[in-house]
Amino acid sequence: MTHSKLKAGEVAGTYLVTSLVTETDIITMAKHFARRKLAKGRKISQPSQAFEHLQLLLQDYEHEVFSVLFLDSQHRVIRFEELFRGTIDAASVYPREVLKAALACNAAAVILVHNHPSGDPEPSNADRRITERLKEALGLMDIRVIDHVVVGSDGCRSFAEMGYL
Repeated sequence: MTHSKLKAGEVAGTYLVTSLVTETDIITMAKHFARRKLAKGRKISQPSQAFEHLQLLLQDYEHEVFSVLFLDSQHRVIRFEELFRGTIDAASVYPREVLKAALACNAAAVILVHNHPSGDPEPSNADRRITERLKEALGLMDIRVIDHVVVGSDGCRSFAEMGYL
């Protein structure tokens, strides 16, 4: 495993590379660290804190993937889960399934996330419609939609920052 090629540095959050690594090793390590940043118990006080991790995890898919970051009442991560996979330009998202998953892990809030394989993170009208449907469905159970983040290779767009929520 590529993690054996790393050794913790003297300063917290730093590492020494102990043997040759390939680009693939580096990407694998980066995705591992991104998953750790979204691990259970991590507090997300601003959705933008999660952007670079979400971008790293989702930007390379050749199809749309719709994921949810489930949070507790203190906005600590309960779980990050990919719920739906689609085609190159769409993914069917079912509010019932998102609600079931949120209730199953006792989430108080969620950050919705999906990628645009085209690389352009600009939200579509369909993205805005499904966000409204999810907000309504989750709201019936007092689960807040804090943000919907669209990930592309060109960056991330936040519905909250754009005033859509």
